[in-house]
Amino acid sequence: MACTLLTSQVSFTLSLSLTLSLSVSLSPSLPLHRPMMVITQKITSLTFEIHDGMCRKEEQLTPNQKILAIKRMPSLLEYFSYNCNFMGILAGPTCSYNDYIAFIEGTPCRRHGDQQTNGKANGRHKQTDPSPNIEVVRKLATCFFSLMVFLSVCKVFPVERNIDDDFIANTPFYAQVVYLYLSMLTTRPKYYFVWTLADAINNAAGFGFNGYTSDGSPRWDLISNLRIADIEFATSFKMFLDNWNIQTAHWLKRVCYERCPYNPTAATFILSAMWHGAYPGYYLTFLTGIVVTLAARAMRHNVRPHFLGSPSHKLVYDVITWAGTQIAICYTVVPFVLLSVGPSMKFYRSWYFSVHIGCVLLAVALPVKPRHMRLKEQQKGLHLAPILSHLDSTSTDSNCNQKTKAT
Repeated sequence: MACTLLTSQVSFTLSLSLTLSLSVSLSPSLPLHRPMMVITQKITSLTFEIHDGMCRKEEQLTPNQKILAIKRMPSLLEYFSYNCNFMGILAGPTCSYNDYIAFIEGTPCRRHGDQQTNGKANGRHKQTDPSPNIEVVRKLATCFFSLMVFLSVCKVFPVERNIDDDFIANTPFYAQVVYLYLSMLTTRPKYYFVWTLADAINNAAGFGFNGYTSDGSPRWDLISNLRIADIEFATSFKMFLDNWNIQTAHWLKRVCYERCPYNPTAATFILSAMWHGAYPGYYLTFLTGIVVTLAARAMRHNVRPHFLGSPSHKLVYDVITWAGTQIAICYTVVPFVLLSVGPSMKFYRSWYFSVHIGCVLLAVALPVKPRHMRLKEQQKGLHLAPILSHLDSTSTDSNCNQKTKAT
């Protein structure tokens, strides 16, 4: 009975929070727009983590779900503290409930077993966190640089020029491609500014420490929302998405992708569009993202292995895929910036829907194994790994013994 009630609460809370987010986002000038989006993520994450911890058996959970599962119902104070804490109320980033409570209690969980601290592996134990001052200064410098770039360059390459009639009629197509890249490139620094500043605020409060690297340097990326270098030099659509708005990507994976039994990719993109708001441009962007993702996945599975034979071939592949990824990203997110149907469709018509058509053809022509089959193969590989390792070590020991005997 309790599990049934909690499951109903999960569904109701998800529907209610998404509805609130949609209604508020109709007026993006309202100061509640961004906080509502962040709270939507936190409420839905919390409900699913409670559901995993109190209503599902442990063997039904993925390794990540086991870590995030909540075994005890949060108190009212803990609930409001998690959702409304001053560090992330305006722009996030979203974090898991367990990470936040561990930070408040001073016992952060270390989930990276390969990291070392003073020669000892990080475990689930209390550990003195280093000073965040250097990291905060570095991120504030990144914020300042991003803001200056956005204010000085963005007006030079307005996105709206991509749909200007004179520009379309009198500009060669290759120049249109270059301008599209530059116009979208100069819109990204404003996101870099906001997300890096939000990350710096959390770090300044002591939240975000994520253990140490192998060389002993502290990591303050537990709740970081982006990796700028990996975004700008991404060689695949997936690599770009994995490093852009990271915490939102984690949220979408936890509440939708891992739980949707049918076509999780499409469901995740649609949920992301609903979460952003009711502007048609959001839906055009994320629906386009579905076909681009499927095409990129097909290309990576079928073409990439042929270029891994030598470093020079891989370099050629990386350069080509970097250019293709950047153009595909820019093409996809134009409606996200323009927001309306008319301007967005005008842009796509000026490109003759070429990326849409190409991606559909690639997704159909190049086969990719279904997700459940790939998961089974991965699990099979994990099961066979110890056996193969044992056989290799046995073979090595046998060879060594033979050499010893021969000598």
